[in-house]
Amino acid sequence: MKSRLSSIGPAALVTAAFIGPGTITTCTLAGASYGYALLWALLFSVIATIVLQEMAARLGIVARKGLGEALNAHFHSGVGRVIAVLLILSAISIGNAAYETGNILGGALGLEALFGEVSLFTSGKLSFSIWGPVIGSIAFLLLLLGSYRKLEKALVTLVILMSLLFLATMVVLAPQLSEIVKGLFVPKIPVGAILTVSGLVGTTVVPYNLFLHAAIVQERWKDKDDLKAARLDIWISILLGGLVSMSVVITSAVALFGSGKDIQNATDLAIQLHPILGNWATGFISIGLFAAGLTSAITAPLAAAYATCGILGWKKDLKSKRFRSIWMVILAVGIILSAIGLKPVPVIIFAQAANGILLPIIAIYLLWVMNDKKLLGKHTNPLSLNLIGGMVVLVTIFLGIRSILSVIGII
Repeated sequence: MKSRLSSIGPAALVTAAFIGPGTITTCTLAGASYGYALLWALLFSVIATIVLQEMAARLGIVARKGLGEALNAHFHSGVGRVIAVLLILSAISIGNAAYETGNILGGALGLEALFGEVSLFTSGKLSFSIWGPVIGSIAFLLLLLGSYRKLEKALVTLVILMSLLFLATMVVLAPQLSEIVKGLFVPKIPVGAILTVSGLVGTTVVPYNLFLHAAIVQERWKDKDDLKAARLDIWISILLGGLVSMSVVITSAVALFGSGKDIQNATDLAIQLHPILGNWATGFISIGLFAAGLTSAITAPLAAAYATCGILGWKKDLKSKRFRSIWMVILAVGIILSAIGLKPVPVIIFAQAANGILLPIIAIYLLWVMNDKKLLGKHTNPLSLNLIGGMVVLVTIFLGIRSILSVIGII
């Protein structure tokens, strides 16, 4: 057991990255608005995450390349390379900038609940809040200091504590098991729920995590024989993260579904934890949002830097000027957008949905690379993984198209 637990590492960072304020907010809104009906979207997302992250880890361990580097090697020149680079960089820059804004706003939501709203100045509808820049500044300093290993144990501990708390709350609230099973295995999209479904997918199957995972497994494992340990890491970490997400949906469904409660701040998010924490619920969720927002605010810019440097053939070094300039730009965008008075909850939902819409672009290129025998030899995808990966792409394209049509008012 001890040797198995010692395998936990890179995938735990991936889990900590997607169990951010976006997950807590999106899952709370899903449960509060639609009860158990959208649990199937999380089940699909967890399966998709395990499959895609296993591919990314296998790529890193076997080929010793990140996804960006593999794509750079795969598309040597010509129109194909230009299209690949533009599509991936667009997906990474748009998705990560939106996600980073949501991360920082989520962390700021926690600080605002703890210390109150503090604005540098207010003019009409425009106000500049201080908490977004505070979160961003902390993330900036931590990124300058170095390796993900310094955060690894704290992130694993945070995920475990959140899991235990939401699971305990779920048990106390005694949800209807038959309705949970129905929500998990009978897919349906209630009227008005399409963006929430895309948000649940986008907050779990985070595109930038595929780049991040392929890069950081190379630091942890050096041999092809380590694939077994990497897969164990993925299964334990991602399943735990999925369980946390489902627990949030279930507790909010029991506590809030049908109440008509409008979720606007940390106090509203904390209602579902009152059965366990009572008056301490708001304080706990506020600290949790701050911690989750901060950890996710660190990983998003880092992943953007790994992805961009890999696809452009630049050196992947935390001290490289190019590497630093990329994560600094993503972080700066997040800080600026979080400071100008945007409402946190709608921005967070939009950020998760944007990632869900952009996911097929990255997934298609990942599948392409994972069938390159020159790169992976006998470790290319078997037919079963290609079929599952193809199904993930088709489902996410369908959800993305419906989300866009919903936004522009066609459906």
